[in-house]
Amino acid sequence: MPYGPAEVGVGPWPGTWPDDERYDPDLLREGDRRNVVDRYRYWSLKAIVADLDTRRHDFHVAIENWQHDFNIGTVVRTANAFLAREVHIVGNRRWNRRGAMVTDRYQHLRHHASVADLARDLGDVPLWGIDNLPGSVPIESVDLPRRVCLLFGQEGPGLSEQARSACDATFSIAQFGSTRSINASAAAAIAMHAWVVRHAELGEAWRG
Repeated sequence: MPYGPAEVGVGPWPGTWPDDERYDPDLLREGDRRNVVDRYRYWSLKAIVADLDTRRHDFHVAIENWQHDFNIGTVVRTANAFLAREVHIVGNRRWNRRGAMVTDRYQHLRHHASVADLARDLGDVPLWGIDNLPGSVPIESVDLPRRVCLLFGQEGPGLSEQARSACDATFSIAQFGSTRSINASAAAAIAMHAWVVRHAELGEAWRG
């Protein structure tokens, strides 16, 4: 058996090229080694985003960014996997994109200087904070609304005081071990998946 990972993606398009403007000539010529599902092989970035925009879910994800948290990139990647409508970065505009694994190119990102700005820009979309705070309601016990923005704090300190005061309510993730909290990106994935279980059309999920 050969060692190492199998080659990702596909090589140059065999035979006559498809007559479809969604396809990228450079990818048809050179092959498509991107980490995309088979449906989007050889499609241009613009075409993929346009197709995703027809199916995006009604939940938003927001992350406070006061300490340049390395989890932000992973949260963006998960938001892409669950097809969030938008990802909102609150605080510092710059963030480490390595963990996003290029998925930020396919995901709509917005910056807000403060949580107050985020709440204002969301309009009538409820802002739900996710943090294991005293008085937080277990997210497993509530019915997530279809339209909602899930707000996460930094690794360690969690939601800031400004964030807590701006949220319509705060919700916790049930834990049973000795640690006080779980990784911020893991918490984001759990909360997003809770929305998917409640509202997504599971028959439309990718299978490979």
